Amino acid sequence: MPGKVNPVIPEVVSQVAFEVIGNDVTVSMAAEAGQHQLNAFEPIIAHSLFQSITHLDRACRTLAARCITGITANTDYLRQTVERSIGVVTALNPYIGYAAATSVAAEALASGRSIPALVTERGLLDTAQIARILEPGNLIRAVEIETTTTPRT
Repeated sequence: MPGKVNPVIPEVVSQVAFEVIGNDVTVSMAAEAGQHQLNAFEPIIAHSLFQSITHLDRACRTLAARCITGITANTDYLRQTVERSIGVVTALNPYIGYAAATSVAAEALASGRSIPALVTERGLLDTAQIARILEPGNLIRAVEIETTTTPRT
């Protein structure tokens, strides 16, 4: 297929994971088969463990060097995606009330406009308040925002 790029390295990492799972089964069975304090199966236990460690080390280093290092986030695009997400209205619910949040969500869904734009347009919150509430760090913890209106229910 023209232009197709195969994810060879992630596929190899998956294969290494499968091998490690198989080696774990080998280690478990060999450990069970040993009698008393003498285990005749220690060589396969050691071999399987060392093989798993070596292959995991190489797989992780290759994945990091060839697939992870250099990845950057397109913060402008991500911010737009968050603002266009209907789900962010949930974070505004304590400040604008459930009924207003539901109405804004419905209009955003129908029009394709962003939640912040609609909330500002309706005068429910100003842009600074919305920016503070929707700040990524604030979305994971409660934030007190001074509003000129009382939260609605």
